[in-house]
Amino acid sequence: MSNLINQRLEQYTAKRPQEVLLVTLEINGEQDEVAIFRGFSSSLMRPTAFDPDIPVIPQEASIISIDRLKSPYNPESPQYIQQSLSLEEMQSLLAEANV
Repeated sequence: MSNLINQRLEQYTAKRPQEVLLVTLEINGEQDEVAIFRGFSSSLMRPTAFDPDIPVIPQEASIISIDRLKSPYNPESPQYIQQSLSLEEMQSLLAEANV
C-alpha cells in the first residue's frame, strides 16, 4: 500500500467537506479505524502524530473497507452515504473528484 492513497483520501475530503470517510484497516495484524475530514486524518483507536507529514495510514496497512458519512460525524448517530466500500470502489470516486 502506498501513502499516496492516504493523500488522495485526504484530498477527496478537502474537496468534499460535507463528507467524512471512516476507513477500517489492518496494520500488522491489528485493526484500526481512521476518520478523514476536510483533508486531515485521525486514528480513532491509536495515537495520532502531531506532525501532519506523518501519514496516519502507514504504507504497510491494508484497507478493509471505507464508509462515506455526512459531516459532522457523530459516532452516536452516524448518517451514512455509503457503507463498506472496497478500495477499488473508492478509487472510482477519487477519480471522479480528480484526486
